[in-house]
Amino acid sequence: MPTTPHRTTDFLDALAAEVERAREMANRRFRSLTDDQLNRGPGPGKWSVGQCLEHLNIVGGLYLPVMGRKIKAAQQRGSSPADTVKHGYIGQKMTDAMRVPAAEKPIQSPQQYAPSGSRLPRTVVEVFGRQLDELSSLLSQARRVNMNAIRIPNPIIPLLYPRLTDAFELLVEHQKRHLLQAERVLDGLGVSEREDEE
Repeated sequence: MPTTPHRTTDFLDALAAEVERAREMANRRFRSLTDDQLNRGPGPGKWSVGQCLEHLNIVGGLYLPVMGRKIKAAQQRGSSPADTVKHGYIGQKMTDAMRVPAAEKPIQSPQQYAPSGSRLPRTVVEVFGRQLDELSSLLSQARRVNMNAIRIPNPIIPLLYPRLTDAFELLVEHQKRHLLQAERVLDGLGVSEREDEE
């Protein structure tokens, strides 16, 4: 997404579209996987599809409830939306780093946000779907408040409080990065895309 100032509605529309693309990918590629396909990694120390999704679920579980509380508090204060989106310098740097393809610049996840095991239940797919629902709902609620004025604590760097605009964008880019990683795992395992049954 461009870093130049743009309309709040366009910014949220673009993020909402990315969430819907993530939902479509999850339904098409992950929902019908067997336990073996979900849990088989491409090699030692490399994450499986299930581990990619669990990592997203862990991070979403930290961010989404806080974002929801902050948006609700802003609504109660009578906040009204700004016409244009503002970004913070650090928030944008973090988002830009997330956009660099993993093949070019791997990012090591802090241990506390890494998947808990190598054999994960199919519920990781369902939890991810519910988190997409929650993120979609938060993007909708954010249309009624000034996102530029809301600060979200960063769970990895406790003293960092990026704007809600940056937190939303970072979360979406983080999802895209790991969903692409999960797709590469499936492609490497020779798992083809599910054909929709009409």
